[in-house]
Amino acid sequence: MNDNQQNPIDAIWDFFCSLKLSITTLILLATTSIIGTVIEQGSTPEAMAQKHGWNLGLMQFLDKSIDAFNMYHSWWFIGLLGLFAVNLICCSIKRLPRVWYTVKNPVLVPEEKMLQAFSNSEELTVKGDESAIKEKVNAFLTSHFAAATVTEKDGKTYYYAEKGAWSRFGVYVTHLSILIIFIGALMGSFWGYKGYVSIPEGSETDRVYRRDKQAEAPLGFTVRCESFSVSYYEGTRRPREFKSVLTVSENGQVVIKDRKVIVNEPLTYNGIVFYQSSYNPIGDPSFGLQVKERASGQVIDLRVPFGATRPLPGGGSVRVENYGDNGMIVRLGVTGTDGQRRIVDIYDPSTNISDERRGGEYIFTHTGFFQRYATGLQVAKDPGVEVVWLGCFLMVIGTMVAFFMSHRRIWVVLTPGSKGMNLRIAGNANRNQPGFEIGFDELKKAFKNEMSS
Repeated sequence: MNDNQQNPIDAIWDFFCSLKLSITTLILLATTSIIGTVIEQGSTPEAMAQKHGWNLGLMQFLDKSIDAFNMYHSWWFIGLLGLFAVNLICCSIKRLPRVWYTVKNPVLVPEEKMLQAFSNSEELTVKGDESAIKEKVNAFLTSHFAAATVTEKDGKTYYYAEKGAWSRFGVYVTHLSILIIFIGALMGSFWGYKGYVSIPEGSETDRVYRRDKQAEAPLGFTVRCESFSVSYYEGTRRPREFKSVLTVSENGQVVIKDRKVIVNEPLTYNGIVFYQSSYNPIGDPSFGLQVKERASGQVIDLRVPFGATRPLPGGGSVRVENYGDNGMIVRLGVTGTDGQRRIVDIYDPSTNISDERRGGEYIFTHTGFFQRYATGLQVAKDPGVEVVWLGCFLMVIGTMVAFFMSHRRIWVVLTPGSKGMNLRIAGNANRNQPGFEIGFDELKKAFKNEMSS
């Protein structure tokens, strides 16, 4: 075999360790994310073609060829994640032993070539008692940098001090965090789901509709909608906030009682999260009316369902004929004591439109709009969410260590000479050299002053 020909196993290993593979997989994952954002996941080719006017044939081709409407669960996307994970693992395995050896076995006695290679160094000669100078150097390093390891060899004394040695592992913590996030995402992909449930007020359910399987799925517990309410912006029927009050029961026991759920404040139980997302009216509403008989001044309060008729003082009657703008306007059919039927429109009090100016036997005041609702809840189950959070936490820690910390090392070499003790101080850092140089210059000045005093 040709000496230049690489062993197939080594070639495979180098391939999985290569930076080119990392960049390529990252580009492909980024491209996939962009496509997945443009093409609505969970939709259908027909829905996308109708909504955006896109070519139906192209949408169907993409759906069949790359599972474009369910990409994040497709075999090829999971394969990309797996390839990137293998690349990270191989890169870490290849480089980690060398970093570990550097941290666990520091160079206590540097060679002359190594010292000469440092750009951050200084030499000076100090006269005095050798033992006193050694104590002085040791005390200086301890107070100004870190406790030193002292080694004597070939008549020379070597001091070695370091800071931030473990920061070299920050990048590997970041690698680990990415793998943990991938694992959490896959857990959510395989064992989680997103769904929807609609619960009328006063009703309960133990099932949800899963969007991915287009079928119902059991919750394992019961959710009851105790009440639902909508608040509006003043003077309008534009919803400002809608709120559900939910109760959760399991095995006949209430585990969560009267929990308020609004937008951005979901309910979580057994790893399943319920988000307030919508609501729907159920049945016909009823209306609160205050009726004043003009002649006698008698006032009564009524609650009249839509389409129902109620008697009025003096022998008349009122019927709710229609309404608009979510109850802001109510059309009444009023039959007077003369038997004549008239149409009367009344308005929500916030509009400041009074019925008193209309005249007639009765004065009507709109006092309430009562509608029964069904709350609409988005449901999400993601067993990997805590794993993802752990990965995110480790990523923050690893990134901060990798970018804002460095392994800083200082050597001091004492060599006896004819004119006194020759001292050489040198140092370096594995990253942020400009910052280290600034600190080392200050350290050199302090060292020279300390040794010369």
